[in-house]
Amino acid sequence: MNSFDTVLEQFINDLNNNFVADIYANIPSGKRLRPKLIFNIIKNEQSIKLAAIIELIHISSLLHDDVIDDALTRRNENSINNTYGNKTAIMLGDILYSKAFYELTAFDTKIAKIVSKAVSTLSIGELEDVKLAEFFNTDKELYLSMIYKKTASLIEASTHAGAILAGHDENIYKTYGKNLGVAFQIIDDILDITENSQTLGKPALNDFKEGKVTLPYLIAYEKSSFNTQEKLKSMYKRVLNKEESTWVKELLNNTNAIKDSYNYAKTLANQALTGIKEPKLQEIISSILDRDF
Repeated sequence: MNSFDTVLEQFINDLNNNFVADIYANIPSGKRLRPKLIFNIIKNEQSIKLAAIIELIHISSLLHDDVIDDALTRRNENSINNTYGNKTAIMLGDILYSKAFYELTAFDTKIAKIVSKAVSTLSIGELEDVKLAEFFNTDKELYLSMIYKKTASLIEASTHAGAILAGHDENIYKTYGKNLGVAFQIIDDILDITENSQTLGKPALNDFKEGKVTLPYLIAYEKSSFNTQEKLKSMYKRVLNKEESTWVKELLNNTNAIKDSYNYAKTLANQALTGIKEPKLQEIISSILDRDF
């Protein structure tokens, strides 16, 4: 994706600020899922620019997310807020958001509205995530609504806008993006439980400590006795010792919460493929379900 990298680099150079460029250079490169989705629908000059815009938006959201979560690392490297401080991380996020919206004005109004609405939606999702962390949430629908907004909405916008550029059926690709996005987040939530700290690039079981009652915990809670439910709630937002961590993992396994969560994600992924003919988009679904990091 050299041409994509060139456009992204040009966006940063356009800002004409060495400090911004230096900080940006220290942001770890991610999976670039959203650009890959667009390029597997259509790849031309316009779609490359759109992909770069959406990637800037995604990076901006992560900068803000790390500040909210007090995250010290991002992809096994120091987070920007850890290195430069929260104020700098927030302002860099705002700068990148602003640049993305400026570049978005060159696109058709329909595409601009799709992407800008997704940014509002993901921001509301982030706010809902913060609010849900204030109590032990037992409402599965609240969780699913939140992860759609926070994670899936921008993925949905990527495939939706890509389909418009390609002249494809909008609803098919929009649904693909939405379902893939929700499945992606559920798998991510599962990996927070099943993988070790080194693989994750953050502490294992970190979500629960941060106040995120994700799908596996919701399922385990639903299937447990009152006493077990109360014990699980007593561990909420705490740094767990080895014995407590083992108890939580055993509960999640014994209630089939991990398996049920994975099957839910798999169902969404299979639904996403309805009407999708591109082999690469099918492969992305498989890679989401099979990823171990």
